[in-house]
Formats: sequence, structure tokens, C-alpha cells
Amino acid sequence: MTIMKPHLLTQEGVDKLTKELEYLKTVKREEVADRLQAAFEDGQDDDFVENAGLEAARNEQAFLEGRIQELEEILKNYKLIEDNGARDAVRIGSWVTITEEGFDDEERYHLVGAAEADPEEGRISNESPLGKALLGAKKGAKVRVNAPNGVLEFRVVKIE
Repeated sequence: MTIMKPHLLTQEGVDKLTKELEYLKTVKREEVADRLQAAFEDGQDDDFVENAGLEAARNEQAFLEGRIQELEEILKNYKLIEDNGARDAVRIGSWVTITEEGFDDEERYHLVGAAEADPEEGRISNESPLGKALLGAKKGAKVRVNAPNGVLEFRVVKIE
């Protein structure tokens, strides 16, 4: 048996994933069951093989059950990212403000574990190229990230 490394989560991430799991297991499961029932009943008069609505409902059910299983696995095996107040270097759980070399715009990111990463929300994974580069960096440090269009350089402006 292989031991899986724990998913790194903030308390906010634990709360969000727990809430999503509860919603999927109650409200969403019932919605999908209703869709399956309706699609099955609609298909009774037609050629059963051609029932696109039933096929779509079955696919939605499979996706839903897969997501429920994924969330249950994450929540069974996670390590809470503690906020110990240290702000001297970037670590998982840090909010970090950076600028790309040659640009003035500041970007602010929350460095989190992969299970709760959401770049559109400003949460980047510690396993992403930028996340890896930022880990351990101090204020004022420059970090380099290999990107598809070449190496990008960022400067750490602030660590919170």
C-alpha cells in the first residue's frame, strides 16, 4: 500500500471543500437523480439507444460522483496550513505581492496547496512553476520562472 502525501489546505480551503461536498451530496445529487428520472421517462417512447437526454444525465451523474469521491479523499487526508505569523520568507499560506521585471504592475497571490489552487481567485499552487520559484524567497528577492515563451523574472515586493 502506498501512502499518499497529505493535501495542503488552509482553513478557508477546508471549509470551502466541506461545503462543496455537502452541497454535491445533497442538493446536486437530488437534481441529477431528478434529471435521470425525467430523461428515462422521456426515453420510454423513443429508441432507447438514441436518448441523448439520458446519456447527458448519466454523464453528469458520473462526473458528480467522481467529484464527490475526489473531495472525500482530499478531506480524509489533508494537512492544515498554519498561519504562524512568520513573514520573513514566502511559504505555503503566504500572501505574496510580486512584480514582473520590466513592468510596474503588482500582482498579489495566496500560495496554497494544489487542492485549493484557483489562479482566477489569486490562489496559486505551491506545485506550480511560479509557486515553486516563490517558496523560500525573501522580500526584495528575484525569482525566475520557466514559461512557455521563455524565462520570466519576478521580484518579491511584500510577504503577508
